[in-house]
Amino acid sequence: MAIAVTGSIATDHLMHFPGRFADQLLPEHLHRLSLSFLVDDLVVRRGGVAANIAFGMAQLGQRPVLLGAVGADFADYRGWLERHGVDCDSVHVSEVAHTARFVCTTDEEMCQIASFYAGAMAEARNIELRPVADRIGGLELVLVGANDPAAMVRHTEECRERGYPFAADPSQQLARMSGPEVRKLIDGASYLLTNDYELGLLQQKTGWRDDDLLDRVEVRVTTCGADGVRVVRRGEPELHVRAADEVRRADPTGVGDAFRAGFLAGRSWGLGLERSAQVGSMLATYVLETVGTQEYVVKPEEFAERLGAVYGDAAAEEVRVFLAG
Repeated sequence: MAIAVTGSIATDHLMHFPGRFADQLLPEHLHRLSLSFLVDDLVVRRGGVAANIAFGMAQLGQRPVLLGAVGADFADYRGWLERHGVDCDSVHVSEVAHTARFVCTTDEEMCQIASFYAGAMAEARNIELRPVADRIGGLELVLVGANDPAAMVRHTEECRERGYPFAADPSQQLARMSGPEVRKLIDGASYLLTNDYELGLLQQKTGWRDDDLLDRVEVRVTTCGADGVRVVRRGEPELHVRAADEVRRADPTGVGDAFRAGFLAGRSWGLGLERSAQVGSMLATYVLETVGTQEYVVKPEEFAERLGAVYGDAAAEEVRVFLAG
């Protein structure tokens, strides 16, 4: 069995603005905002939340199954992912649409303004999970990541119907989906993965408070940027994991995806929630230190050493065994 990662598969167009977005915003005129930012850098990278998470898991020695919809222009991207250990045999290829595009500008304070074109992603609603489970001998977990909203609902409902454990990770699609739709994505999840802002938006849309969420999900995992990660489950003390130390800060795009990759890898290894969150935080730092969401390389011994420097020798020794394997 393996972990199936569903969600967007996209090409990232990443730009840098040499200033602060906040300095260009006039509060009294936000209702008719019209701005153009002259950027000083552009790089085109592989991305999409599902592909990013699957790539990160593969860097840690996992063999995740990628599920999403792409265009015929996916061939080179497929080769890249497969060379790095991602199972792409269940990716749906559209006959009419291009692979999705993510266009993002980051300022000097790491604030971002972004747009996303769905393209072939709209066909992800046609993907069924059962053939994937049959092909690989079962599903250990299904991560339902940001995707075509109808696909997210379909995957979640199929997980509940067939008894596949799933992680709810609505992220960017929270802004688009209604409260009832968001509730459908959460109920019965083994994990709810959000950042702190998304958690607030989710609660506003669903009307569910902390206790309500814990009635519906087993574990709530909330990333808080430089303030680390909070892990909560009913009847247990809240866990707080500090953010891992970075060597430098290059670009935050994909940091959350890398955290999810490390966290899910840790859980697949059988590690506890705290240790898994530490692995996720360490992997997230690798992405923060690079431009592009899949431009980093995990060297097992270096990863273990960096993990130990932040979280202690016991963490390094426990994780090193799985990295070596």
